[in-house]
Amino acid sequence: GSIVEGTQVASLLRANGVTGIAVGMATDIPPHNLREVASACIRLLDDPEATVRDLCEHIPAPDFPTEAEIVTPRVELQKLYETGNGSLRARAVYVRENGNIVLTALPHQVSPAKIIEQIATQMRAKKLPLLEDVRDESDHENPVRLVLIPRSNRVDAEELMNHLFATTDLEKSYRVNFNVIGLDGRPQVKNLRALLEEWLQFRTDTVRRRLQHRLDRVQRRLHILAGLLVAYLNLDEVIRIIRSEDKPKPVLMARFDLSEDQAEAILETKLRHLARLEEMKIRGEQEELEREAQRIEGILGSRARLKKLIKDELAADAEDHGDPRRSPLVEREAAQALSATDLAPSEPVTVVLSEKGWVRAAKGHDVDAANLSYREGDRLLLAVAGRSNQQVAFLDSSGRSYSVAAHTLPSARGNGEPLTGRFTPPAGARFQALATGIESQRLVLASSAGYGFVTQFENLLGRNKSGKQLISVPDGADVLQPALVTDADGDLLCVATNAGHLLVFRVADLPELDKGKGNKLIDIPKKAATAGEKVVGIAVIGAGRELIVHAGSRYLRLKAGDLAAYTGERAQRGGTLPRGFTRVDRIESE
Repeated sequence: GSIVEGTQVASLLRANGVTGIAVGMATDIPPHNLREVASACIRLLDDPEATVRDLCEHIPAPDFPTEAEIVTPRVELQKLYETGNGSLRARAVYVRENGNIVLTALPHQVSPAKIIEQIATQMRAKKLPLLEDVRDESDHENPVRLVLIPRSNRVDAEELMNHLFATTDLEKSYRVNFNVIGLDGRPQVKNLRALLEEWLQFRTDTVRRRLQHRLDRVQRRLHILAGLLVAYLNLDEVIRIIRSEDKPKPVLMARFDLSEDQAEAILETKLRHLARLEEMKIRGEQEELEREAQRIEGILGSRARLKKLIKDELAADAEDHGDPRRSPLVEREAAQALSATDLAPSEPVTVVLSEKGWVRAAKGHDVDAANLSYREGDRLLLAVAGRSNQQVAFLDSSGRSYSVAAHTLPSARGNGEPLTGRFTPPAGARFQALATGIESQRLVLASSAGYGFVTQFENLLGRNKSGKQLISVPDGADVLQPALVTDADGDLLCVATNAGHLLVFRVADLPELDKGKGNKLIDIPKKAATAGEKVVGIAVIGAGRELIVHAGSRYLRLKAGDLAAYTGERAQRGGTLPRGFTRVDRIESE
């Protein structure tokens, strides 16, 4: 049947477990270790008040036929045994070998062929670029030996295996439902203590019946032996009656005061055997059986002796048929699948944004973005170098930020695609800046109104198509291209206005914010601002780098020593650039 009889509970817990579905109910009992279950039963016999927690000292978890790790925390396993319901996770075991990953044990009921199929499916779908190949080297000496070959030595084996644990049957979850039909004939979900108690009650009744059955047989044999002894002591008369009487049985019964069973036993004994009956043999068997009967009666009459017999038999069975635990208990964090971005290969790319908001990604960093083909009436706005496995953030004129994985951008062989197909910026907003990097990368965000702050790149990232408000932009101002920070303590920030004013100060003088307007970067008098002066660019200058100032077709290269003339405190006016650079277009570091 699908629902388990109470009389089968112990064998199920100690052997192969059981899974089944009946009408409106199901049962899932995983296999357990014979020695552990026997030990728990003995504990319960010795201490009838033992709790489930106490019994879990003997049965910490199920024990599967494979060496795969049980990674479910002990607290959850104990709760499972307390409620009779829950689940547990088993995880494959692997070792590193010559740069490869070798799987040596799989979860119960998981075949190497199935694992290879699941991994191959991901590889064919190009969702597992970290892996070069997988081989099945299993044989008689190594029942499980699956070899995973990473694409390079830089692949993090633990990270790769966590992904495979989460996406294949290398980690498998097993449902547990101790739903059994108890001794009362009713199905019920029982905890560990209730299961063992019912089985011990059944076992006690079984041993008692077995002993009683043996005692009845011994007593019947003693009764028969008493009749045979009478026949031996009166052998000549018995033989005469058998030979002369037509119906010897009633005559024997009357003559020697025998029972029908005794008389029948004498008549069924062949004459030659009857003649050989020896009194000593009969009396020897009688004495042995009488001792056995006394022993059995003593056990049946004593709860303590009956309990000891059950404990001794359990211990003997565990010793003869049990084996050490196979499934080790190792608490581990739940496996987490890698994102598509994490799985993407890390290749150099250049992200190109046009003035009309079309985006694409070109392979490599030596890309002449200005000479790429553009749609009619469109041209290059910005281009940044990054990696294909990084996120790219876009900022619009309202100060909102949007992000996308670089590897999902269209190739630069075409014109790309409009960002409005991926995002929904506010009406009238234009995409004005972009940045890429790792989440911990710091950068300076600023508006043309002359305000800005330092923030981490992760603050630019978001999942909403409508983006997230990041930098407050005053009316009439624009968002400037962010400047990457390499050394927050030593880097210098250069701020230039279209009127030829340049101020250089320490990046450390700016606050680090998650979002907001920021602090004033450079002083633009109200009269100058009214006349149209604004910040046209910011640049971070680190050790060994130079500042390049662009004004139309002309440019000015300023080395670290040249910047001293423009160095001051944050929010000052700064110095005036030489003649010919009073109309600055942009600045950049190199």
